[in-house]
Amino acid sequence: MTAMTEPGPRAPHPSLTWDEFMKVELRVGRIVSAEPFPKARKPAYILQVDFGPELGLRKSSAQITALYTPEQLAGRLVVAVVNFPPKQIGSIMSTCLVTGFHNEQGDVALCVPDRNVPLGTRLL
Repeated sequence: MTAMTEPGPRAPHPSLTWDEFMKVELRVGRIVSAEPFPKARKPAYILQVDFGPELGLRKSSAQITALYTPEQLAGRLVVAVVNFPPKQIGSIMSTCLVTGFHNEQGDVALCVPDRNVPLGTRLL
């Protein structure tokens, strides 16, 4: 019989300063539309996300097809990084990175606020 042991502590990640953390702009946006992205290497949607009057509409490619349909996504709030440089992904220019977490099967579940907050609100 093999003894069960508790997993040890994870190796620490390098610490960052508050100023370093504040360089990442995580903002709340509302998905305006989601459409299939057939030219993506892995199944994905092209999302149009509204971040309010200051930041406007941004586009992102999101590999979230396993857990969401386009109809389920329209109108949802999401958290996204809005200050990465634009990145060409297939035929689109992505201007934000929608955040999420992998579940046990490796599918991405969106990171979302649990209450309505104004579009463009920054995570602090």
